[in-house]
Amino acid sequence: MAKSIVYFTKERTPQALVRMYETLNVQLPGKVAVKLHSGEVGNQNFLRPEFMAPAIERVQGTVVECNTAYDGGRNTTEKHWKTMDLHGWSRHFTVDILDAEGPDLELAIPNGACIQKNFVGKNIQNYDSMLVLSHFKGHPMGGFGGALKQLSIGLASSFGKAYIHGVGDPSNFWHSDHDSFLRSMADAASSVVKLFDGKIAYVSAMMNMSVDCDCCEVAEDPCMADIGILSSLDPVALDKACLDLVYASKDPGRDHLLERIESRNGALIIDAAAALGIGSKEYELIEV
Repeated sequence: MAKSIVYFTKERTPQALVRMYETLNVQLPGKVAVKLHSGEVGNQNFLRPEFMAPAIERVQGTVVECNTAYDGGRNTTEKHWKTMDLHGWSRHFTVDILDAEGPDLELAIPNGACIQKNFVGKNIQNYDSMLVLSHFKGHPMGGFGGALKQLSIGLASSFGKAYIHGVGDPSNFWHSDHDSFLRSMADAASSVVKLFDGKIAYVSAMMNMSVDCDCCEVAEDPCMADIGILSSLDPVALDKACLDLVYASKDPGRDHLLERIESRNGALIIDAAAALGIGSKEYELIEV
């Protein structure tokens, strides 16, 4: 497989986010879903609507999210809408909670390593293409959150999230084999990549990098300085490039973030997704 291209800039502005999308030289067709992280109530690290606004407006996109599978401010549609308003998303943009109403859309994963189906919010069928705006940071269970996590847990319905976490058994949400959970995330991500059939672009911001995810109500403050913004048409290469930039950093907080990632075997999702053929770990990083 030829090396994938990943673009990188050290600039960390709303305008740079747009430029990194435009550098991909793609035109997302039709109705565009913009997947981002709306942020759990109480979280201080999620990227705000003001930062994301120019990129969302550039593609004339609809902000899409799905309900969570754990207690908090986003686990029911009613609470999630309140959070969308509180955090400014629904005040700035058209918002669609994809699993606001059932039934979920079931996607087959015939070559899945651990799960053979994925459950996503049925409203995803209303979109022709997708822009995935990821906030790269740590994660309490996955080790890190990036493009692959957005494609999997991020787009899974509330039931689908429990299904992935439980490796096919939602009742085993918190007690499944950890590596199998990571492989299940890769399986789920592959089904969304197949659904959109190449009509997805990915931009990741390496900013506000806490060891904790934006899904955490109580999260540590960022532990290392911002690095920049990256973009690619390959989610595997993009996550790998982000991870490599953390390893290459001389920031004193780097080791704290890497301890979180390595202790959860976070890089396994990259290996598993590459094995499924949805991207390559081999990439060329081009600074712009």
